[in-house]
Amino acid sequence: MKMSTKGRYAVMAMIDIAVHSGGEPISLAEIAERQDISQEYLEQLFGKLRKQKLVESARGPGGGYRLARDMRLIPVAEIIAAVDEELHFTRCNGDAVEGCVRGERCNAHDLWSSLGRQMMNFLASISLEDVVEKRNLALAATIKQAKDRHPEGQPA
Repeated sequence: MKMSTKGRYAVMAMIDIAVHSGGEPISLAEIAERQDISQEYLEQLFGKLRKQKLVESARGPGGGYRLARDMRLIPVAEIIAAVDEELHFTRCNGDAVEGCVRGERCNAHDLWSSLGRQMMNFLASISLEDVVEKRNLALAATIKQAKDRHPEGQPA
């Protein structure tokens, strides 16, 4: 499995804003310099991030981008999805068999498909705050998944 640069760079840029902004707008030039990413590439990504309401833009002197909501409410999976990043684990699209081996589902299809779902569930359970605060991400994901399965007041 390989994620393209769109997803990686979008996550890196969102982390940069969360770490450096203090709630104030950050220019793409600053992010580009710190993260060694082309500013033009960031402009494309931030158009998509803004459209999905993950960032807000501020115009004028001192303008730039800031997070549109609290970083604990932004799952990493949402950032990746916002930039049209689709993670493929099988040779075919989704659960279809086209593109697999000779028009049939390969023997490893269910393995790779299940792995893909697990990875997306993991990324959905990790918030931008978890990454910024350098939490044990495996533990944070486990705790959030347990809370989702057993909301407060519900028996475990």
